[in-house]
Amino acid sequence: MSKHKNLHDLEDQIRQCVKCGACQAHCPVFAEHKREPAVARGKIALAHALLDQDLPLDERFVADMSKCLLCGSCFDKCPNLVPTDEIVAAARREIAERRGLSNFAKVVGQVVKRPGLMKIGLKGAGAVSRLLFRKVPQSSGLRLRFPAPWIAPDRVLPEIPTQTFRDRHPQFIPGGEGRPTVAFFTGCMLNYMYPQLGDALLKCLKFLDISVYIPPDQGCCGLPSITAGDGRTVEELAERNLAAFSQGEPHTIITACASCNIGMGRHFASLGERQAEIGGRVRDALVVLEREGLARKLARLPKKEQRIKVAYHDPCHLRTQGITKEPRALLRALPGVEFVEMEGADRCCGLGGTYSVYHWETSKKIGDRKAPGIEKSGAELVATACPGCMMQLQDIITRAGLPQKVVHVLELVARDLPE
Repeated sequence: MSKHKNLHDLEDQIRQCVKCGACQAHCPVFAEHKREPAVARGKIALAHALLDQDLPLDERFVADMSKCLLCGSCFDKCPNLVPTDEIVAAARREIAERRGLSNFAKVVGQVVKRPGLMKIGLKGAGAVSRLLFRKVPQSSGLRLRFPAPWIAPDRVLPEIPTQTFRDRHPQFIPGGEGRPTVAFFTGCMLNYMYPQLGDALLKCLKFLDISVYIPPDQGCCGLPSITAGDGRTVEELAERNLAAFSQGEPHTIITACASCNIGMGRHFASLGERQAEIGGRVRDALVVLEREGLARKLARLPKKEQRIKVAYHDPCHLRTQGITKEPRALLRALPGVEFVEMEGADRCCGLGGTYSVYHWETSKKIGDRKAPGIEKSGAELVATACPGCMMQLQDIITRAGLPQKVVHVLELVARDLPE
């Protein structure tokens, strides 16, 4: 029996929508399509009609339910707090149960359930990409014609590292006596694509004398499968992570990815009492670092004569949880950074995980709305707190012909810490 809520379980929440339309002002997808099914109010009406058997589960319904980033902006601003992201996810599970998973969703499910397969695949892709791209300029058409299933040919992707984060660090890194211990949920993108972000976090924790436990058997947070409607895979991943993080003392579980944070927190916690206990321990790394006084310690360091100008992009999955002050406090405290607030910092970048695969053209349009704010800020770097946002933002900047580079807040903090 599924542990997930279905549309019938969410019927009371569905009926709480009063069709006020407040969601229209905050939905990135509606801003591009200007169609009622693209916004939360429309999707809830579709779910309501499906519940009442007034609507067939046809191709149009499937297409309309696919046009959602699950960013949570509508829920964040809804006067009745209707959880549209949960309702859309339940509708996608209904679609998968009745019509089957898409080929892409099947591949995603198999990959995220098998870390060894993901590691082998990425190592192979990294070797091929280095072989083909070594002497090819980034503007070359040859580079743009590199075959990658389901990935748009004009998309800018990060270089694939040769070693994962978890492979290059021990399971336990001791801190100071009497200091807290945290468990680190690495997530997929950090572990396989951006291991330097984990390195930066470890340096920050070492500076604070905090011990770190990195469970070796942890898996994906499940968010890619949630967006694909693959409830069975989500439950398998939840069991893996429940076992991995139930060992030892009930440490705080930290994440350095906004999407992993909400996947391991809100979504994971909805699957049962034991999962809720684990999910309730999940905190974003920047929140923990700020709570442990890192910003105060950084502010006491002497300011550097030459400081780099940095703007910040709010990942939706942190912003909708109210996590906006902590990253800015750390950036403002850095001795080598001049922090500047940029226009549209809280605007979605348009990634949405699998959304950017199914709807790349719309994803690009949503992302392109960020380019003017980045350019006007005069910043040299755009910092954020989500590897997915990093990838999307760098693509936006590259296509716009802007000079900025994208970094994680942790990278900047680690850079300015004394050795």
